[in-house]
Amino acid sequence: MAERWRSQLIAHGALVFLVGLLAGFAFAFFELHKIALWPLPGSIEVSLPGDVRGWRMAHLEGILNGLTLFAVGAILPSLILRERELAIVGWSLIVTAWGNSIASLLGPIFGGRGLEFGGGVANSMMYVLFVAAVVAVIVAMILVCRGALRRG
Repeated sequence: MAERWRSQLIAHGALVFLVGLLAGFAFAFFELHKIALWPLPGSIEVSLPGDVRGWRMAHLEGILNGLTLFAVGAILPSLILRERELAIVGWSLIVTAWGNSIASLLGPIFGGRGLEFGGGVANSMMYVLFVAAVVAVIVAMILVCRGALRRG
């Protein structure tokens, strides 16, 4: 069972990391103030919504959450967890990674920050995703700690 969750964490980690890398392209294009759809003179230029802070956050959330899934996936065989605890850790971290990454992408696209509920649908969605991610990662880290302490 631990091997299945290890594979799931690594696979989701790779996808979330990829989302962070793609957001990094958007961040770089935003910094350049334009995107040339064709790299020749006279090409069509498209500007991106959002701000530097929002795109930087979207980029870093994907990278850091992907790395977190990789790290826990790597140590998972070292933890002593029951099957139900493994499932809770796995789902909690997957919810955390995707919740943070999606919420962070919504920010620059729709102009939200997600720091409080309200202020538009996108901002409220961001807030709910961030809160779910925070609760989920706390649950996961408590169980990771418990699984590590059972070993020693």
